[in-house]
Amino acid sequence: MKDLKYILLFFAFVFIQSNIFAQPGTDEQLALQFYQNKEFDKALDYYEKLYNKKSPEAFYQPYLSCLLETKEYKKAEKIAKKQAKQNPEQLNYIVDLGNVYFKSDDVEKAKSTWESAVKAIKYDEQVFAVANAFLSLKQHNFAIATYLRGRRISQNNYPFSFELADVYNLLGERTLMINEYLDVLETQDSYIQSVQNALQTSFGNDADQKQNELLKTELLKRIAKNPDKTILSELLIWMQIQLKDWEGAFVQAKALDKRKKEEGNRVMGLAQLFAQNEAYDVAIKAYNYVIAKGPDVYYYTNARIELLNVYYQKVVTKGNYTQLDLTELEKNYNSTITELGKSSSTVPLLKNLAHLQAFYLNKTDEAKLLLEEAIDMPQLAVTTQAECKLELADVLLMTGDIWEASLRYSQVEKAFKYDAIGQEAKFRVARISYYTGDFAWAQTQLDVLKGATSKLIANDALQLSLTISDALAIDTNVAPLELFSMADLFSFRNLDDKALLLFDSLNKTYPNHALADDIVYKKAQIAIKRMQFEKAAEYYEEILKNYGEDILADDAMFKLADLNENQFKNIEKAKELYQQLLEKYPDSLYVVEARKRFRKLRGDAIN
Repeated sequence: MKDLKYILLFFAFVFIQSNIFAQPGTDEQLALQFYQNKEFDKALDYYEKLYNKKSPEAFYQPYLSCLLETKEYKKAEKIAKKQAKQNPEQLNYIVDLGNVYFKSDDVEKAKSTWESAVKAIKYDEQVFAVANAFLSLKQHNFAIATYLRGRRISQNNYPFSFELADVYNLLGERTLMINEYLDVLETQDSYIQSVQNALQTSFGNDADQKQNELLKTELLKRIAKNPDKTILSELLIWMQIQLKDWEGAFVQAKALDKRKKEEGNRVMGLAQLFAQNEAYDVAIKAYNYVIAKGPDVYYYTNARIELLNVYYQKVVTKGNYTQLDLTELEKNYNSTITELGKSSSTVPLLKNLAHLQAFYLNKTDEAKLLLEEAIDMPQLAVTTQAECKLELADVLLMTGDIWEASLRYSQVEKAFKYDAIGQEAKFRVARISYYTGDFAWAQTQLDVLKGATSKLIANDALQLSLTISDALAIDTNVAPLELFSMADLFSFRNLDDKALLLFDSLNKTYPNHALADDIVYKKAQIAIKRMQFEKAAEYYEEILKNYGEDILADDAMFKLADLNENQFKNIEKAKELYQQLLEKYPDSLYVVEARKRFRKLRGDAIN
C-alpha cells in the first residue's frame, strides 16, 4: 500500500509538471492555428497578449499582421512607432510604419515615411534589411532606391549590382538588369562566374530570343566602345556557346586570341567543344586557324592530329560519306603523318588510318603493315600498344585469319587482366568462340564479363550472352545459331551480301525461331553500314511492331529515334520516340542518353 501511495504521488507530480510546462505553449499554438486559418480576429487576441506580456520582439510581426488584417490601424501605428523608437538602428520598423499608412490609404504619408527610411541608411547591413522589408511588401521601386542609396554610401565599396539586377528582373526591366551585370563586370573581372550564373537563369537557348538579342547587342556595343576590356568578349563567347552559336563563338574567340596573343590556346579548347557537339565544320575551321599559325606554335602538332580526328568523326561515324570522302581522308592522314613523322606521339594517327584502310578502303595488307609498325614503335605507351594489337587482331579477323586474331586478343587479355582494355580483349576472345560455334565456352566467358567495370563491355557481353541463351533455350538444335553466328562474322568482315543470304536462308529454314528479331536487327545494322537509312528504319519499325516485348525492342527504338534526329531531321518524331523509350523501357541502358537527347530537342538548358 505504501508503494502504491508513492506511485500515485509520482504520477500526480508528473501530471502537474507537464501541465505547468505545457501551458505557456497553448496560447502560441492557438494563435498560430487561428493565424494559419486566416481567422485574424481570433488570432489577434492571443498575439496582443503574447506581445504585451511575453515578448514584443518575438510576436511583433504576426501581431502587426493581425492588426492590419483587422484594420486596427491606430494600434498598428502605435506598435510600429514603439518598435522603431526602441530600435533606432533597425530601419525595417520604419518601413513597417509606412506600410501601416499605405494600408490605411494615406499613400502620401506612406511614401514620405518610406523615403525617410531610405535616407536614414548609414551602412551595408541596413541596406539589406530595408530592401528585404520593401521586397516583402512588393514595393520594388523603394527596394531599388534602397540599393542605390547603399551604392552611394557603401563602406565596403559594394555596388549592390546583383541585388538591383534581381529587382529589375522581377519588374521585367531586362535592359536595366543586363546593364547592372555588365557594369559590375567592367568594374571587376573576377565577377565573371557570378555574372554567368545569374544570366544562366534568364538567358540561353531556351530563353526568349528578344532577351538574348538584348544581351548580345549590349555586349557588342560595349566591346566596340572598350575593346581592351576582354572580359566582355569572354562573356559574349560564353553566351554564344549557351545559344549553340558555334560560328559566332569561333569568330569572337579568334578576335580574342589575336588581341591577347594566346597562340591558339582558347581556340583549341573551343574546337574540342565544337567536335563534341558534332559541329564538325566549325571545329575544322578552328583547328585550321591554329594550324595556319605555323609549326612553331605550341599547339600546331596537336591541332593537326585533332583535325584528322574531326574529319574521321565527320566522315566515318556519321555514316554520310562518299568514296571520294574516304580517299581524301586517307590522303590527309598520309600527308600529316609524312609531315609530323612516325613516332609514339603519332601512333593514334597510324591506328586510325589502318582502320580506315582495312574497314572502308579494302586495303587490309597496308593496314596490317601500318599496325605492326605502330606496335614496334620505340617509347610507345603500353596501353596504346595494346590498342594497336586489338586493332590488328580485328583486321586479321576481318581477313579470315581467325586463330591469329584470337592469339592477339589473348595476349592483350593476359597482359591487362584487370583493366578495361583487358576486359575488351576478353570479350573479343569470347566473340571468336561464338563465331566458331563454341557457344558453351563463349557463354562462360561472357557471364564473367557481365560484371565488367566498363558499362559498354558489360552491355555487349550481356547482349551476346542473351542471343546465345535465347537461341538455345527451347530448341537444343545448335544449327540455327551456327548459321546466325556465321552470318554475323560475314557482316563483321564486310561480306554483307553473304551475311544477308545466310540470314534469309535461316529465316526460311527455321521460321519463327527465337533469333527472328536478332536477324532483323542485324539486317538493320548492315543497312546503316551501307547508308540505306530508310531501309534500316523499316527494320527497326518491324522489331517494334512484331517484337516489342523482346530484348532488342529498346535498342531498335533508340536507333530509330537517332535516325529521325540525325538523318531524316524529323525532330518531332525523334522526340516522340525518345519519350516513348523513357516511358516504355525505364530499365533500358539507353535511358540516360535518351533523356538527355529528349531534353535537348525540347529546348531545355543542358549543363
